[in-house]
Amino acid sequence: MTRPITAGVDGTEESLAALDWAAREAVRRDLPLRVVQAWRFEAYDGVEVATPDTQAGWVRETVSEATRAVTGRYPGLAVTTDVLEGAAVETLVDAAADAETLVLGSRGHGPVVGFLLGSVGQQVIAETTRPVVLVRAGDQPAAEAAGREVVVGQQGEPEDSAAALRFAFETAAARGATVRAVRAWTLPPVFAYSPGSLKLLDEAGGLEPREQQALGAALEPLRASFPDVPVVEHVEMGSAGQVLLSVTGRAQLMVVGRRARRTAVGARIGSVAHGVLHHAECPVAVVPPV
Repeated sequence: MTRPITAGVDGTEESLAALDWAAREAVRRDLPLRVVQAWRFEAYDGVEVATPDTQAGWVRETVSEATRAVTGRYPGLAVTTDVLEGAAVETLVDAAADAETLVLGSRGHGPVVGFLLGSVGQQVIAETTRPVVLVRAGDQPAAEAAGREVVVGQQGEPEDSAAALRFAFETAAARGATVRAVRAWTLPPVFAYSPGSLKLLDEAGGLEPREQQALGAALEPLRASFPDVPVVEHVEMGSAGQVLLSVTGRAQLMVVGRRARRTAVGARIGSVAHGVLHHAECPVAVVPPV
């Protein structure tokens, strides 16, 4: 089954930017584009409002208008549209299940503030089994120019980041881009508080070479599968979020793995993904584990 690139729209500027990003990605990968809008009938006590059919008609027109603009820019692209009645989170998670990638808009006010990840976006990212890309209003195709990289974070053992790495390599292959694979590391507490232990660690060769070996091991199967994709290995001491954000200016897309946890108010994504989503200057892909 051919999975489409699916874009969730609601008529806002950021969702229209996400739709255009999704269309470009669909063209690059020779995949169909699916445009989805979730809606619910809104009724207000004591106020005369339109009927459900009328409101649905308004929503369909919003989707049709956005789709017409995209097909005008990308005339060869196969596009389908769906207006789905239901709660936004559940509807988008269901739509993502059949998608290669789900693309959503996320409000932002420039590179300092970054993304404003609302409750819907966070819940969708935490619940879905497919990659989700967040795109800000104002995103432009020029940001995908040659020379800008697909940056991906790698943590833990090779299998821990396997899905995020594969997504990054597939995306880079479609764009003719370089992958910058980033692994951050920090000193264990026993070394941080003991000068003697630090001396022994230094004499033993330090931790960074081991981190480089770990990153190389994680990249080895991807290098074999994508021999034409250039790779930069980036190992740096610091927190994962800080190190990733330090290279965001190089990136046309930032890719992070998802670590979700359950709380009393629902699922929440991990701190690294959350931090990158809030501060990255480019679109961000959050990839669930295999």
